[in-house]
Amino acid sequence: MRRLWEYAAVSDARPKLTVVVPFLNEEQNLPLLFDRLCKVMESQPESLEVLFVDDGSTDGSPAWVASKAKTDPRARLLRLSRNFGHQIAITAGLDHADGDAAVIIDADLQDPPEVIPELLAKWREGYEVVYAVRRSREGETWLKKFLAASFYRIFRALAKVDVPMDAGDFRLVDRKVIDALKQVRELHRFMRGLTCWVGYKQGAVHYDRAARTMGETKYPVWKSFRLAVDAITAFSASPLRWTAGLGGIACLVGLLWFLDILWARLVHPGGIERGWSSLMAVIIFMGGVQLVSVGMLGQYVSRIFEESKRRPLYFIKGDTASGRDS
Repeated sequence: MRRLWEYAAVSDARPKLTVVVPFLNEEQNLPLLFDRLCKVMESQPESLEVLFVDDGSTDGSPAWVASKAKTDPRARLLRLSRNFGHQIAITAGLDHADGDAAVIIDADLQDPPEVIPELLAKWREGYEVVYAVRRSREGETWLKKFLAASFYRIFRALAKVDVPMDAGDFRLVDRKVIDALKQVRELHRFMRGLTCWVGYKQGAVHYDRAARTMGETKYPVWKSFRLAVDAITAFSASPLRWTAGLGGIACLVGLLWFLDILWARLVHPGGIERGWSSLMAVIIFMGGVQLVSVGMLGQYVSRIFEESKRRPLYFIKGDTASGRDS
């Protein structure tokens, strides 16, 4: 099968790369990111479109992109009507990307645009998903690194989806993959998992992740934990089976405890009383098991409820490509 760039050589049409940049209050970083993207792509055969997706920013970043889009056709602004979340912003960007391939990159400059030529080189070799795998992670605490490593191992074990270790959202996806992802409209989205779940030929490049130099992180530990819960419950029902197993263990412990008490009564009718402490320990243990089980079940029931409403994933406030912006 002939590659896209081979057809381009015949028709004199350059393949187009859309760089999807979801952002929230990144006024300081966006100009630097755009300049670095343009510089990197000067030596590449593909034409460039930078699709900035505003996820409800309250600073001057949307105004800067809108101004840049008026003078530079490579810049495009897609404004969501409110803050829908990082994964939805990525989804909106891919939905509106019209390139032959798209690169997803955050606006915080931790993922260097200079890695994009390596992603494109793998794409030209025939890979349809090329993810960037971190060799190192500067500026992150040991706790966040430990939790991230633990999450990937747990997710791979539970979800049976081959998500690469230490790979974030920074990746390249081919047009075929973009079109496939457009058919997946679930509300709670984990794009790293979805791009692997759809299949196609996948490869990786390795890089060193830089520390954030300006602005504040949009993914503190608590938000990363919530994303991890969403990812696991979206791709695996194993937690439900765990709660059933935990309930079975609790019942077995309770039965053995009862038999122990009954045996003690039969052998030593006037023996030592077990007392309230034992009773309270059993009650607290069983109550904890029940609450964990109900809570886990509630996670899945709430997902069913939210998906059943079939609401749109997002609404567009403005799109400079269509001349509609507000």
